[in-house]
Amino acid sequence: MTDTAPLPRTASVHRVTGETDITITLSLDGQGEARIDTGIGFFDHMLTALARHGMFDLDITAKGDLHIDFHHTVEDTGIALGQAFHKALGDRRGIRRFGHALVPLDEALAEVVADISGRPFLAWSVIFPRDKIGEMDTELFEEFFRALAMASMTTLHVTQKAGTNCHHIAEAAFKATARALRTATEHDPRAAGLIPSTKGVL
Repeated sequence: MTDTAPLPRTASVHRVTGETDITITLSLDGQGEARIDTGIGFFDHMLTALARHGMFDLDITAKGDLHIDFHHTVEDTGIALGQAFHKALGDRRGIRRFGHALVPLDEALAEVVADISGRPFLAWSVIFPRDKIGEMDTELFEEFFRALAMASMTTLHVTQKAGTNCHHIAEAAFKATARALRTATEHDPRAAGLIPSTKGVL
């Protein structure tokens, strides 16, 4: 009898530049386990939420030039994580491709729509009332999501529907992204073995 169970969808990425050294291991079909160490406490918290609500197993170790600022570490983590998604997805055969989530956190509400399209794009409509959350610049969240979208070859629309608390806005955006990507990367039992595109390739 032939075993038709799908192969594990995992990937490891080690990305080194003159500014950062990042190692990531990703399993798309995990239990939401996360071991995150970027040296940026709030960013670690957000990446842990991404893993938990996406049900991805995710290990990230990032060493960057934090004595300058957090920009390189946050952006390069997004690039490396996007590369891991791209690698783990392979040719995208049998996935749902599209995902959508609307996630509240108290007064905040974030909507994310994802298309694992092979055409990377970020539409970002999020406004933070303050410049920082703890020591992290809120402008860096857009840089992270853009890097993630571009490196994973995914179209992402991230829209803030409501919110005044910066922590809540950021966390709702990460959780909504997690849920949208979880749906988009899932196996579609009705499309097993098929590329989800009329082009035949993504």
